[in-house]
Amino acid sequence: MPYRRRRHDDRGQAALEYLGFLPILVLVALAAVQLGLIAYAAQQAGTAARSGARAASLDLGAQQGCDRAVSDWLSVGCAAGAGGDEVTVTATVGIPSVVPGWDFGDATRTATMPRDADD
Repeated sequence: MPYRRRRHDDRGQAALEYLGFLPILVLVALAAVQLGLIAYAAQQAGTAARSGARAASLDLGAQQGCDRAVSDWLSVGCAAGAGGDEVTVTATVGIPSVVPGWDFGDATRTATMPRDADD
């Protein structure tokens, strides 16, 4: 078996290819994390709207119900509207951003609950 001499000009080729591909991998990872945060904020907005509507239907305060239903690190705002036998609450949760300076807006969900029968 003949001895194969290694060429010195190929050294580090794989490392350079990896470094060239690394920014793309980082972008894909950041996009996946951001999509997860968007979905989580939308889910939290729905939970806050239902909890706020339930609290408002029992005259306990919609904002207090919304605040208790959402993770502490998310900002939530609730607006309640009463109409006859039911109460409607709209919860708005700010979507956090992985990349500073990018604003993804808010996730907004609405829920309606019947008023407590004792009223």
